[in-house]
Amino acid sequence: MNKLIISPSPHIHGEFSTQRLMRDVIIALLPAMLVSFYFFGIQALAVVCVAVASCVTFEYLIQKFLLKRTPTLSDLSAVVTGLILSFNLPSNLPLWLVVMGSLIAIGVGKMTFGGLGSNPFNPALVGRVFLLIARPVEMTSWPVPLATVDGATGATPLAVIKEGLKNGQTIEQIKLSSDYNFDYFDTLWGTIGGSLGEVSAVALLLGFAWLLLRKVITWHIPVSIFATVFVFSGILYLVNPNQFIDPVFHLLTGGLIFGAVYMATDYVTSPMTHKGMIVYGIGIGLITILIRVFGSYPEGISFAILFMNALTPLINKYMKPKLFGEVKK
Repeated sequence: MNKLIISPSPHIHGEFSTQRLMRDVIIALLPAMLVSFYFFGIQALAVVCVAVASCVTFEYLIQKFLLKRTPTLSDLSAVVTGLILSFNLPSNLPLWLVVMGSLIAIGVGKMTFGGLGSNPFNPALVGRVFLLIARPVEMTSWPVPLATVDGATGATPLAVIKEGLKNGQTIEQIKLSSDYNFDYFDTLWGTIGGSLGEVSAVALLLGFAWLLLRKVITWHIPVSIFATVFVFSGILYLVNPNQFIDPVFHLLTGGLIFGAVYMATDYVTSPMTHKGMIVYGIGIGLITILIRVFGSYPEGISFAILFMNALTPLINKYMKPKLFGEVKK
């Protein structure tokens, strides 16, 4: 006997399965992952492996024993969450903190709201911000790439600028007095301190190209973030170049590229329409610059994305997609 099955949309299925999308994200992250392994060595490998393994384990346990559901690990979403979380962490972070961040990312950021498709915030960012607030010292102790001395740490370029301005120095004085070489070649290829996802702009952009080629994401969110950061930081730089760094520096340093390409574009937590995506991206770019320039933290992309995640339902409400078959009046 045939049964009538009633289910929510979508009712038309295409070639894009969750597993395929997640697999493409993993492939896109490979260049930056390999670069981080080269610069930070076995520590980076350990952080990535522990983050992925713990995210997968926690999702399985929560689905199996707390939610009493069939585990859905085959969709690879837990693997992607673990990878993105690890890319937001310093390679010298104690591994027990990596496990704690994974628990918060999966247990609080994802499964508390019902799992994949129901979470209002990017789970990996929830884990990252929790660790940043709970353990700020460990989360802001950055290993030096290719360090010849074990345990050598240094500041990120953004932190160097922030500290120098706080001490009353001009941008030029900071460049002259700092041990950090303000060379854009370094930021492009990776010889700077920071998290695993900050080490190489070129590697991250290669992944961006792959995601665009595979139509996993569109250009709207990343480009609107980049353009907003460039325009607003450029205005500040033109007003007073002694107190504000140039816009290219803002684009290439910190977690801006990683956040714009791999975190802000999350399907669940970003707007549905292209207009909404552009508004969302402009908001992220503006908040990032406000935090970087006027806030206490040298970096602001994580907080900016989480804030705009919260506004996504509002953006979707006022920027709805056109109904199928609707005739424009």
